[in-house]
Amino acid sequence: MRRPERLAESLKEEISEVVGFELDDPRLETVTVTDVEVSKDLRDAKVFVLVQGTDEEIDTALRSLRNAAAFVRQQVAMNLDLRHAPHVHFVRDSAEENAARVNEILEDLNRRGEIKKDESESDQ
Repeated sequence: MRRPERLAESLKEEISEVVGFELDDPRLETVTVTDVEVSKDLRDAKVFVLVQGTDEEIDTALRSLRNAAAFVRQQVAMNLDLRHAPHVHFVRDSAEENAARVNEILEDLNRRGEIKKDESESDQ
């Protein structure tokens, strides 16, 4: 595994801990860190987060995370003993939301009979 991937995995674990336990902000209770991508030069980390709630609650949580980014970076540097911690950029992870929406659409089409089952599926 290359260094950016190793660092990304360590950052994911550590940022999850910091966001979950060290940030005392009720707006962040429904935040889950899903992935971290580190740039090749190791200077920036894009942190993907899944936030439950309404669009307004999600926007508020993302603003709170962005305001706490310097603190999160400082804690990560200290806890992982990094001389130069990457700058942390929080981004909403919409992959699960998109997958759920696709499933809803497929189920609706199936209920209306607009999707025909494959013969191989009906034999199972």
